[in-house]
Amino acid sequence: MSVLVTGGAGYIGSHMTHALLDRGDDVVVIDNLATGVRALVAERAIFVHGNAGDADLVGKVLKEHKVNAVIHFAGSVVVPDSVSDPLAYYGNNTQTSRNLIDACIKAGVDRFVFSSTAAVYGMPEVMPVVEASPTVPINPYGRSKLMTEWMLEDAARAHDFRYVALRYFNVAGADPKGRTGQSTPRATHLIKRACQAALGRVEALDIFGTDYPTKDGTGVRDYIHVSDLANAHVHALDHLEMGGEALTLNCGYGHGFSVREVVDTVSRVVGARVPTREVPRRAGDPAAVVADPTRLKQLFQWQPKHDNLDEIVKSAFAWERRLNSP
Repeated sequence: MSVLVTGGAGYIGSHMTHALLDRGDDVVVIDNLATGVRALVAERAIFVHGNAGDADLVGKVLKEHKVNAVIHFAGSVVVPDSVSDPLAYYGNNTQTSRNLIDACIKAGVDRFVFSSTAAVYGMPEVMPVVEASPTVPINPYGRSKLMTEWMLEDAARAHDFRYVALRYFNVAGADPKGRTGQSTPRATHLIKRACQAALGRVEALDIFGTDYPTKDGTGVRDYIHVSDLANAHVHALDHLEMGGEALTLNCGYGHGFSVREVVDTVSRVVGARVPTREVPRRAGDPAAVVADPTRLKQLFQWQPKHDNLDEIVKSAFAWERRLNSP
């Protein structure tokens, strides 16, 4: 199979590229390197420096490389930035997705896997979160992703076009083989930030809120290893290749850890206490967000291989220690 991976120089996209190549697929990566890192793109992948929303470029790539399916990661993901510059997020996420979907339909590429987010649920009142839970995003990032889900749904009704939208919970960790990992310095991922603090690359890890109605007062999240997430995408591709219907699925493990539990785990794994600083809650942060991945497991027979917080932290720390090392 020939697969186009947009945003393939980014964190999750680079893991996806390796997963596809490992199983024998041909891979083309489009990335504008705004936040991606060229060195993270696997050598065997074809790299195109460009914007996934450039319909003319995408059309040429789809035709030239006889692409059968698209996995769409390209986009902006920092929630506070989406609040301060919402139009940039609607442009880079929603408009880019619209142009990409249109290019696929015109080229006859009918299989599409979309990188969505649990942010579409907003502040869920019932845990764990199922796919039928209300989608009431509270920031432009979540809204931009939900708009793309709507476009996919409408496009699938109107055209010979099928998709799987995967709603990620908190992605963490790094490739077990050490080939790629989270490399964006401004990344807001908790485990990455904790590793940076442990290495002295940031002064301290900010704990946003200690008065939530949780077991220790800090926010609880469902952390999924990036390699297990990439594997879910492989299953999604196979589902579409076999003629499967359009789906929207949660990607998580179904259990959560608090911020303090993550800090304790990182401290234990690295052998040094992570410096922390307690600061007020961020507006709109829910107390807990945990996935119900039942449908993903049942429909795809998906079985995670890295559902262990220590393992997730070890891989993330190993990668972080390599970054900018002498």
